[in-house]
Amino acid sequence: MFKRLELHNHTTESDAVFTCRELTDFMVADHVDAFALTDHNTISGHSKIKKILEENALPVSCIYGMEYTTYYGHILCLNLYEYVPWENINRHKPELLFQAVREKGALAGIAHPYSMGWPFARGCRFEMDMTDYSCCDFIEISNNLEPLHEVNERGLLLWETLVLAGERIAATCGMDLHGNSSLHGHFSTYIQGEENGDIAKELDTAIRSQKTWVSKGPLLLTHIQNDILSFSVQQTGKPGYQQPEEESYLITLRSTSRTITCHLSDTIPLSEFGCDLSIIPKLYEKEPIMENLVCVSPVIVL
Repeated sequence: MFKRLELHNHTTESDAVFTCRELTDFMVADHVDAFALTDHNTISGHSKIKKILEENALPVSCIYGMEYTTYYGHILCLNLYEYVPWENINRHKPELLFQAVREKGALAGIAHPYSMGWPFARGCRFEMDMTDYSCCDFIEISNNLEPLHEVNERGLLLWETLVLAGERIAATCGMDLHGNSSLHGHFSTYIQGEENGDIAKELDTAIRSQKTWVSKGPLLLTHIQNDILSFSVQQTGKPGYQQPEEESYLITLRSTSRTITCHLSDTIPLSEFGCDLSIIPKLYEKEPIMENLVCVSPVIVL
């Protein structure tokens, strides 16, 4: 089964208006399978969410984490269960903090790398001199409430460039929720898992294998048989998504050397991509422009 995740959320434990209980109820009301608690520089809400879920039979799971809000950018951590000090962060060696987080068994990624907070709110944009991306597990390619082109399109292109250069980085998205903002019409992160599976383990597997979908509702599935690539779409029933006719979907397949645009019913020989090592599939409605993007599918590694 596919699970819908909301991976960037805040509470009154840092700077949001939702209490831990209100955030949990908000996610349940929108039929989210699991949500991350990523307050700024604190894990004080972890025990509160755990107590809520232990005392109530709620159809939602929590992914415990934190958002490091530094002077030079925000680092999003998932499956983080203990505070890792960041006060001595080195702008020119951010890998040290990423590595310290990963040593705790957690996942570390870059949040909203081109945030519009900069230069008025120093630190929102990722300005660290990252030279070794092998310690970065994911990049938030869409921070839903940020501007489409100035922030999110640039974040998507950063991720694509790194992936096509051979980096093993997953794509995620988030609402960066601080209040009662509608989740409808926005991207969510999807992974595969079991009905009663351990969400922390499933997320870890998905991120480390680049098996994440960033989608407004439909999931583009790719199939390879006899060196032929074919496609299908799985609808998730995400609230707020209006499903069009399948004929209106278009797919782009980007590799290092070329980008192919095709229809859902088409098949593409892998030989079309020559010696390229990776393909990034994306699903659009009607026209392959950023405004019509509805799904970024897992990277195809050849």
